[in-house]
This record gives sequence, structure tokens and C-alpha cells, in this order.
Amino acid sequence: MDNQTIKWLRKLIDDNRMIPFYKSKEWRKIRLEALKRDNYECQECKRKGKYSRAQNVHHIKEVKLYPEKALELNNLESICIVCHNKEHNRFGTYGNKNKIKQFANFDSKECW
Repeated sequence: MDNQTIKWLRKLIDDNRMIPFYKSKEWRKIRLEALKRDNYECQECKRKGKYSRAQNVHHIKEVKLYPEKALELNNLESICIVCHNKEHNRFGTYGNKNKIKQFANFDSKECW
């Protein structure tokens, strides 16, 4: 990746605006290469002896920490939505810890 692209990506990271990167021609191209390389199979499920179709491409080394690796094929792996959400801890509350508190004392018995 050239210096200008890295500089642009760092600016997006600083501004917390990653959508332009994920819509870029360069990302869409390398993403498709990763999916094809991995035969559209989730690599995380595959390591566990399971099969799931991959819809996402995950950065092994996080873009925010390693922007220079954002478009390197060897830093990408195809994974399913479930594994991608697990990888980024997006399950259950989707970032809203108040939802856990809201149901902490919930009694599932019906009250009539």
C-alpha cells in the first residue's frame, strides 16, 4: 500500500469514519480475492472441523492498529457472520451493556 493510501486510512481512523475505506475499490477487490482464495468457507469454523459459508472478510491484525496491513491478502481471512461477531465481541448486547442490566432480575415464570 502506498504512503498516500496509508495517510488517508489513518485520517479515516482518527475521524472514526471507516465506511469510505470499506466502500473503496481497493478494499472490494482484495475482499473478493480473500473470499475466492478461501473458497467462501469460514476459516474459523474450518479450524473447528465445521463448515459455514463466509460472508465477511476479517482483518487478522486490526486495521486501527495496523493500517498498513489493511489491504494485504495475508492479513485477511474469510469468516461467517457468527464468527466475525464473536471475534469483535458483538453478541448479545451489541455494545449496549444496559440491556444486560435490564434483564438481570427478570423472572421467566408467568404471573397470572
